Amino acid sequence: MNNLYVDLTGDFMSEPIRKGFGRGLEKAGSMYPNVVAACADLTESTQMHLFKKSFPERFIEIGIAEQNLVTVASGLAAAGKIPFVSSYAAFSPGRNWEQIRTTICLNDQPVKLIGSHAGISVGPDGATHQMLEDIALMRVLPNMVIIAPADSIEAEKATLAMAIDTRPNYMRLAREATPVITTLDTPFEIGRAEVIEKGSDISIISTGTMTYHALKAAEKLYKDGIEAEVVHVATIKPLDTETILKSVRKTLAVVTAEEAQIIGGLGGAISELIGEFCPAPMLRVGVKDRFGESGEPDELLKHFGLDAEHIRMAAHHVMERKGGGKY
Repeated sequence: MNNLYVDLTGDFMSEPIRKGFGRGLEKAGSMYPNVVAACADLTESTQMHLFKKSFPERFIEIGIAEQNLVTVASGLAAAGKIPFVSSYAAFSPGRNWEQIRTTICLNDQPVKLIGSHAGISVGPDGATHQMLEDIALMRVLPNMVIIAPADSIEAEKATLAMAIDTRPNYMRLAREATPVITTLDTPFEIGRAEVIEKGSDISIISTGTMTYHALKAAEKLYKDGIEAEVVHVATIKPLDTETILKSVRKTLAVVTAEEAQIIGGLGGAISELIGEFCPAPMLRVGVKDRFGESGEPDELLKHFGLDAEHIRMAAHHVMERKGGGKY
C-alpha cells in the first residue's frame, strides 16, 4: 500500500468520521473569522458543539427546521459569511432538497452542507434514518460539490478545504466508528482521487467508508492471484476523470463500492464516465434499489452485500467477463 496510508495488517484505530468534521470546523473557525455555523437541533450528534463552545457568537441553533436551516445559510453566504450547516442526511438534504436547489445552488452560494449519519451503518435506527439517496440527490444539482471522506482524519482535512472553496459543498458523514486508513501526511484535495493500492488486473473504485472494505477486498484478491488497483474517490463531484480513466484504461475491469444507492451514486457516475470514454466490464457494489433495515452496522453491511467479501466476489465476476475464463 502507498506509505501515506495505514498498514491494515497491523494495529490501527477507529473513530467516527463526524469527529474529524467537528475538529476541522473548530480549526476553520480559528483560521477564518467569516466561518459561521448553524444546526437543526443535533449539535452534539453532528459534532458542531466544539465550534459552538469556541465561537458562541458565530453559532445559530435553528431548531428542527431543516428548510429554514439552509435558507438562513444562503442568506449568510450572500452577506459574505462562510456558513457550515449540519443535520442528519435523512433530513438535510432529505427534507430540504428544494430549498438547497433554489436558494443555494441556483444562486451559487458557498454554503457548506454536512449530512451526518449517512448510509446503512446508522444501524438500529432503520430505514427512515439510513440515508442512501443523498449522493444521487446532490449529484444532479448544478454547482454542487460532493465529498465523502474515508475516515475522520480525511474529514478534518476536507472541512478545512471546504472553508476556502467558493462553491456549494455537501459532505456526507457516517455515525459509527470507522477504521482510520489515512494519516496526517495523506494528501487531500477537493476534486482529486487517490490511487492507494496499485494493481494491473482490476480497478476497485470506492468512496467514503467503503474504501476500507475495498482495501480488505484487494488483500483477499491478491491471495487469489488478482492484483486490484484501489482508487479512493473522496470527491464524487467533480470527478477526477483523469485519475479514474487512467486506472480503467490500464485494467479494463471495474468494481465500484459505496454505502449508498448504486442508482445515481458513485457507481452511476463511474458508469457514465467509462461508458462515454472507456467501456469496460463493470459491477457496482452498493445498495440496489431498496430501503435500509434495522440491525447492527456490520450485520447490515454483510446483509446488503457491501463487505470486503462481496467486493471480492464482484471482482471475480468482472474478471470472468473480462477474460472469458474463470478466476
